[in-house]
Order: sequence, then C-alpha cells, then structure tokens
Amino acid sequence: MTRSGPTLAPAPGPHHGPGTGANAAPGFPGIFGPWQVHACDSAFIRARDGYLATIRHDPGPPEYFAASDFDPGAYDRWLDHIWPATGCTHPIRLGGQIHHVDPATGEILTTIPTSALPDGVIYKACGNRRTSACPSCAETYRRDAFQLLRAGLIGGKGIPEHVSVHPAVFATFTAPSFGPVHTRPVRAHTCASKAHCTCKPEPCLARRDTETCPHGRKLACFTRHRRDDPKLGQPICPDCYDYAAAVVWNNSTGELWRRTKQAIERHLAQLARRRGIPFVRVPCGDGRYRLVAPFRVSHGKAAEYQARGAVHFHVLLRLDGLDPNDPDRLLPPPPGLTVADLDEATRHAVATITYLTPPHPAMPSGWSIAWGTELDVRVITMRGTGTVTDLMVASYLAKYSTKGTEVTGHTSARLTPATVELHADVTGTHTERLIHACWKLGAHPDFRSLQRWAHMLGFGGHFLTKARHYSITFAALRAARITYRRTQDPGLEHGPIRTADHATEETTLIVGNLTYAGTGWKTTGDALLASTAADLARKRREAGNEEIATDIGQLGGQQAA
Repeated sequence: MTRSGPTLAPAPGPHHGPGTGANAAPGFPGIFGPWQVHACDSAFIRARDGYLATIRHDPGPPEYFAASDFDPGAYDRWLDHIWPATGCTHPIRLGGQIHHVDPATGEILTTIPTSALPDGVIYKACGNRRTSACPSCAETYRRDAFQLLRAGLIGGKGIPEHVSVHPAVFATFTAPSFGPVHTRPVRAHTCASKAHCTCKPEPCLARRDTETCPHGRKLACFTRHRRDDPKLGQPICPDCYDYAAAVVWNNSTGELWRRTKQAIERHLAQLARRRGIPFVRVPCGDGRYRLVAPFRVSHGKAAEYQARGAVHFHVLLRLDGLDPNDPDRLLPPPPGLTVADLDEATRHAVATITYLTPPHPAMPSGWSIAWGTELDVRVITMRGTGTVTDLMVASYLAKYSTKGTEVTGHTSARLTPATVELHADVTGTHTERLIHACWKLGAHPDFRSLQRWAHMLGFGGHFLTKARHYSITFAALRAARITYRRTQDPGLEHGPIRTADHATEETTLIVGNLTYAGTGWKTTGDALLASTAADLARKRREAGNEEIATDIGQLGGQQAA
C-alpha cells in the first residue's frame, strides 16, 4: 500500500541522496510501515533514491532511508523487464510459465515461472493503432504503415526497385451528400499546409434565396467558420439529414470498393484489347483455355472519417504486370498502358459503379450505394519534384491509419444493449443520431453488422488495407524489428552479437505457457517511470534525427556550392 507525496520523480535519481524531483519535502510523513517495504511491489522503492521511505519508531522520530538501501538493483531489473512495453498506456500483463525446451528431444530443460520475475508478470505492449487510445503503440503502427506504403512505391524491404517506374496515382473517394452540413470552403489554398490552414474561407452556405426546409430552418449559413469551429460537419437541419442512408453507406463501403477495383481493371482490359496488347492463355484443366490480362492493379488504402461522420478513402493505385503462371512475381506493366489510362479508368469506375443493398423495412427497395461527386485523382512522382510525391503520399496515409472517429467527437468502445443508451439518442447530437440509426436499422437480420459497428458509425472495415502484391506485410516488419532488437549491438562493453560466432552452439526453444493476467500498469508510479523512460528514448531518437537532417542539409549546401 503506497501513496504519493508532494512531488513525483520524473526520472531515477542518483545512487546517493535524493534525486531530481525526489519526495524530499521538509517534514514529509512516513509512507511505509515496516511491513510495507517491498522492493518488488512498489515503484516508489524501485526508483532508486528518487524517493525516500521512512520507518517510524514511536515515540521517537522517524528514520529516513534511501530507496536503494532496500534493494539497490530493483529498479534496473524492473526497467529491463518492462522495456518492451515502456510508453504503452495500457500494457497487457501475462502470467504463467516459460519453458526452455531441447528442440531435438522435446525435453523441458528449465522452467521459469513469471512469479519469479519483477511484478510477477510479463508486460506486452497493447499494440493499439489509435492515437487516442495509446500514443506510443500508435506511433509504432504509423511508422510501420509509412514503410509499408512507401516500399510499394519506391521498392525496398523485399520489393523490387523497378516498382518506382510503374504508373501510379493517388485518388480520394468521398461519400455522397446526405444533407447540407456546415463546411469551411477555401477556393485556393495559399498556406504551406492544409492541416494548419490559415487561409480566409468563403461563407459556409451562402444563398441569395433564403429557402427553408420543411422543419422551418433556413438552409443557408453566411459564417466564415474557423478550423476549430464545433459546427463544422454538423447538419444545417438535423431533422432533414438522412441518417439511415449515412450509416448504411458507411457499412457498405467495403463492397463498393471491391466493385470499384474490379471496374478499374475491366476498363483497363478493354483499353488493352483495343490497342492490341496480347492476353495470356491459361489452361483451365479441362482442355480449354481462358485469356488473362497481362496486368493487375495493386492498391494501398487508408480510411478517414470526415467531420460529418462519413468515411472517405485515400487510395494508392499502382499498375503492375502479371504472369499468370507465376502470380507472385512482380513485373512492370505491359507497354501501351500509361498512367493516363489508370487515371481514366479510376474516374470511369467512380462515375459508373452503383449497387442496391438488400431491402429493409425502412427502405423496401434498398439503399443505392455510390461514390460522391467529389473525386480527386493525382499522378504520383518518384523524383520528389511533383505536386504529389511518394514521400508525401506515404506520410499522408500513414497519418490517417492511426485515427478513428475522434474527428466526430465520438470515441467509445464497442457498444452493447446495456451501453448503447449512453451514446444513442434520436433527438441528440449528430453522432448520437448516427449511432441510434445504426442500432435501430441493425435489428434487421440482413443488417446485423450495423449494430456490431455502431461505435464506428457503421463502418466495419480496416483503416489501412492493401492488395496482396502491393508491398510487404506488417508481420514482416514486426519480425524484422524483433530480429534487430535481438541481434543489435548491446554496447561497447559487450561487443556486437554475431550469429556466426554462435553457429556451433546448441539451440534452445523457448515456449511460453501464458495466460491473461490483466491490463495496465500496477501502480501510478509504474506508469510514470515507464513513460519517463520511453520519453527519454524518444527525445534521444528525435535529437539523432535532427542531427542527421542537419548533416544532410549541410552536405547538400556544400554540394550546391
């Protein structure tokens, strides 16, 4: 049982004397009884001399002790143990046993129970991709997403470098209108970054005729909204807004994208036939053959919520060649198909693809699902000189891969019949009405997924997806990171670890028999110490990146001179 004092040490103190931010206020009362000092349980004791502990000797004065007097190495051992999860907001605690097994015989050589480790558990980072849930794990996910997306544009990490000359475009697919909402229109951006736009916007919804809706509200707004105006994305008239169509559209975007991707490839196939590009004959197994187009379209796609709660997609489309006899091989596209053709096929698919959902009592004919009229398709350049480069696109999509519904003001977890009333209201806010529509329409058997994804306003897809052959996988990036950590140079005093030096040693298989023991740090002090260590590591990395950038800039200046 511990309690905090006036201050908490932001970092471990020195070996002797109170450390920076130590709990050393004059007359600070004793916080530990003689039976409460356990170095393996308390972060206040683990933090070396950053904290002081006392033992009372009534009626005499209390005696003050440095934390290191109880267990000098407790903090170092604990920090080494929890290092893989430092910075994580809600780490997963695992308990059980770790077995060292002889791979040749299957014999268990040794068994280490987690009760013998600091805190009696193993800490594992939660791995949540959302910045609002865990900034540290989301940053790791964002960096992986950036490497994955950029490798599909310029090659590397197992992707051949010739993909950098494949035709590629960056397209933004938007949702249709479900009713007028407050917007911030800017005709021409003159600012350096749209994310921090300082341009003067136009009036939101200026109209000469002050038309009113059936509910008596004027369908006009002459306000020049600020970027942080809470009205942005809110309907002009919530009673006129088609909430049912909005959530059904969110829920149907996966199928809409599948049909759009097929339409793009079919349009390119028609162009190839007209231009005489030969198709490949592939045997069907019954003596017949089928013709296969010698190309395919690979994609990387990120989903983003608009302030109105509708999803839109940012998509990388790359044109590749295809060998039907070796489909895993990544080839250049056949001559005769250009990036202009990919642009045309994308625009054609968006303009023509539409389909009807299954019937619902609220819409017996089904809802018509199609893309909105706002479509942006831009050619990607790999030389860093165009308006849209590989670096810009990869950074843009990786940023949105860590976001969710935060822009709409809603951040709940999955809803249940017991919790849905806290977030759904037919006469409430914009997001509450969207959630109410999800839950009400999802009662129909053909629309069950609306209730499952009501907390995501109906959208149930992944926020970052890619075609199988577009690039590497997240699993490959995680495996490479694990290998690097296990083989990196541990320091000058130890020397590098080389696999060749241990080739003749016997290999031991480590098998963990672990079960879930809880989520989160055991104490507030543990969370403070772990986040402090992670913050120091981030600052060192940022300082290193700044030094590298400075060196590159100086080198570039010397070369230019």
